[in-house]
Amino acid sequence: MHIVFAASECAPWAKTGGLADVIGALPKTLVKMGHKVQVFLPYYRQVAKAIPSPQILLPSVTVPFPSYNRFVRILDGGLVDGVQMYFVDVPELFDREGFYGTPSGDYPDNAERFGAFCRAVIEATKVLGVPDIFHVHDWQAAMAAVMLRSIYYFDPVFQHVPAVLTIHNAGYQGWFPPRTMETLLLPWEMFTMDKLEQYDKVNFLKGGIVYSDAITTVSETYAREIQTAEFGNGLEDTLRRRSGDLFGILNGADYSEWDPAIDPHIAAHYTADKLEGKKECRRDLLHALRLEDVDDKTAIIGVVSRFATQKGIDFIVGILDRLLQEDVVLVMLGSGE
Repeated sequence: MHIVFAASECAPWAKTGGLADVIGALPKTLVKMGHKVQVFLPYYRQVAKAIPSPQILLPSVTVPFPSYNRFVRILDGGLVDGVQMYFVDVPELFDREGFYGTPSGDYPDNAERFGAFCRAVIEATKVLGVPDIFHVHDWQAAMAAVMLRSIYYFDPVFQHVPAVLTIHNAGYQGWFPPRTMETLLLPWEMFTMDKLEQYDKVNFLKGGIVYSDAITTVSETYAREIQTAEFGNGLEDTLRRRSGDLFGILNGADYSEWDPAIDPHIAAHYTADKLEGKKECRRDLLHALRLEDVDDKTAIIGVVSRFATQKGIDFIVGILDRLLQEDVVLVMLGSGE
C-alpha cells in the first residue's frame, strides 16, 4: 500500500510533543511491513537549519487564494529508514522562529499557513505519486481531508482515495474566523453546524472529523473519553456521530531508540532483569544537575511534558510547596503555559 502522511511535526526535525514522535516512528514501521510511505512536513526554519540545502523536486506548485497565488516548492528530504521525506517550502509562511506562534500567541495567519500546506501536499502527489490513502494528523493537516471531499471532489485522480485522520490531542482544534472559508476557497455551504462551523468559527479539526473516512486516536481509552463532555472539548457530539468510524490504537514506543539496554546516550545500560546500570544513570543525572550530595534513598521524580493545564501541570504547581518539603528531587523538562 502507498501511504502519504501529512503532519506539522516529525522527529527529529520539528517537535513540540508526541505527534512528532509518532510521525518519526510509525512510517518506518509501516515500511518494514512492506508499505510505501511518504511524509510531508513544512520546511520550517528549524528544519532548514538541520537540512540546509535539500534537492528541489518541484520548483513551483501553485496554491490559489482569492486574490493571489502562493508558489510552493517541494523539497527532497531523502530516504530515512525507508521513508521518503518531503518538505513543503513556503518561506513567507514557514521561515519563522516558532512552528505555530510566539510566546505572545498564535500566528494570525495559521489558517492560511496550514491550508496552503494541505493543498500543496495534495497537489504534489499528482506529480510524485497519488497514494492509496492519505493519513493526516491533528488540526494542522485535517484540512487535507476536507479539501479532498470539496475542492477536489470532482478530480478523478482523488475520487476514490480515502483519508484517515489521527487525533493526537483534541484540545487543539484550529479555530479561525468565518472569512477563512473564502481564504481557502471552500464552499460556504460547508459552514454549518454539522460540518465546519462551531460557535461561528471555522474549526479545522471538526472538518477533518466530518470528512475523513476513518478517525483514529492514541488509545482505546482516549477514543472513548473524547466522546464525553469532559474530554471532547466541544467536539463530543461530532465524534459520537462518527463513533462507528472512530478507533483507538495505542501509541507505541520506538525501541530502536528508547531501549535502555542499547541506548548510546545514557551512562550505563540496564534491563528489567539487570537494573545495576540504572543506579549509574541516576548518579549521572544528579551529576549533570550538580546535585552530588543526594542520598541513595532519596526519591527522584522526573517529569517530561508540555507544561499545560491539559497535561495536569497545574496539579503539580498546586502541591509544589508541600512536595518539596519531602525527601525528593524533582526534575522537570518542558515548555508551555
